[in-house]
Amino acid sequence: MTMLAGTGAARATRRLPLIVFWAGLVLAVAAVAAMLFLDLPKEAVGAMVVGLSILLLLMGVPVGIAMLGAAVLGLYAIAGARVVRSTMEAAAFDGAEGWSYSVIPMFILMGMLLWKSGLTASAFEAARRWLGWLPGGLAISTNFAGAALAASSGSTIGITYALGRVSIPEMLRSGYDPRLAVGSVAAAGTLGQIIPPSLLLVVYAGAASVPVGQQLLAGVVPGLILAGAFALAIVLQVLARPSMAPKVDMSGIDWGMRFRSLIDVAPIAFVMFVVIGGLFAGVFTATEAGVFGMLAALVFGCINQVRLGQGVAGIRSMVAGSISGTLVSTAAVFLLIVGVEVLGRAMALSQVPNALAGLIVDMGLTRVPLLLMLILVYLVLGMFMDTLAMMLLTIPILLAPLRAVGVDPLWFGVFLVVMAEVGLLTPPLGILTFIVHRIASDPEANLGRPINLVTVFRGVVPFALAAIAVVILLIFVPDIVTWLPEAGAGG
Repeated sequence: MTMLAGTGAARATRRLPLIVFWAGLVLAVAAVAAMLFLDLPKEAVGAMVVGLSILLLLMGVPVGIAMLGAAVLGLYAIAGARVVRSTMEAAAFDGAEGWSYSVIPMFILMGMLLWKSGLTASAFEAARRWLGWLPGGLAISTNFAGAALAASSGSTIGITYALGRVSIPEMLRSGYDPRLAVGSVAAAGTLGQIIPPSLLLVVYAGAASVPVGQQLLAGVVPGLILAGAFALAIVLQVLARPSMAPKVDMSGIDWGMRFRSLIDVAPIAFVMFVVIGGLFAGVFTATEAGVFGMLAALVFGCINQVRLGQGVAGIRSMVAGSISGTLVSTAAVFLLIVGVEVLGRAMALSQVPNALAGLIVDMGLTRVPLLLMLILVYLVLGMFMDTLAMMLLTIPILLAPLRAVGVDPLWFGVFLVVMAEVGLLTPPLGILTFIVHRIASDPEANLGRPINLVTVFRGVVPFALAAIAVVILLIFVPDIVTWLPEAGAGG
């Protein structure tokens, strides 16, 4: 899951030169000493908490521990040991007890079941039969298969692996430029946390105190627009350089084959309908939608195992593997949630958000200039910070300033998740690019044509630009985000 890729930010940061680690260690020790032994203003302590968190992340400390450790030091420096003790006693419960977070294990289990049952493999083939005739048709098929999987699992990493193993060799076999092949897979993976069910949107909703169901619905239309923007980016690349994607022979595919392929993706479509349709109609709360979506995935997964001839043993393996993966993923996510709870309290005591809000008001920044500036901020943060860390570090700081200029927290959740997903593509961290590179390094995937990391980064650039263009569209037309939650039952 994206979250686990996040908690594994340590693995990615270990790629940084050793000198960066030691420089970070020296700065971190200096920050700790300053907070503990100098009589600093509380605003300065709050700023140092954020800086220390970033330093710890760069040194390879897991996200939850980095935030928790820096926040505890900040609380001690501002309010003393008694406040630290009371905060730590309450944070584990207060941070994780919210009913809105109960949907997280259900969404994770839903995605695990669909992945391990083999149901996700059919999405690419169905998209290929319907869209293969377009310029760059196989890459477009990968993109829309990713959108379909995003609406049923919400696992960025799972989607990337599922599509990469199937589509990269298929595109290379058809003569596609490796940049387009790997770039389209990485871009399709980012849709997993924008189109619901999205764990990032759920975590944001809890941290920002907005309704989870409405926040999930807010991601539907922007997610579909983003998928369309990625498809347009593929078409424009191929029209500019036809050699990037030779036409695929579709003569052997008739309408009967196209319609039969829809039968294979019907289970995924049904899970999408249960989750999104139930939320929109007001039939389910977000948690209930997660439960019923998980049950649908379980039923269809069992049926698919029987159809594949795996029988009871296959079902047992599917369920056991899914539950095991869900437990690990859920534990990692909730550690992050506890970390952001403590960090939020440290930020509140430091008055940094209020000071930042006052600064922005005094500067006269209105909504649009501030959000355009935040695009640049998040692009820089995404270059060296994990997705969830970037979100959780900035939510407690930015919500007050954003409210001061009239930004809807529901809208900002979508803005933040899209920018966070762009961070999955940008160097030097770019977790998705490393995953795609790992997939493409397998001789069975690259068909004996080695693909280096530079090729992957060059391949994702057009898609990152397309995502930023969508974000700018959302800034100027915010109703794109808010109209569906408002139109839904109880909106």
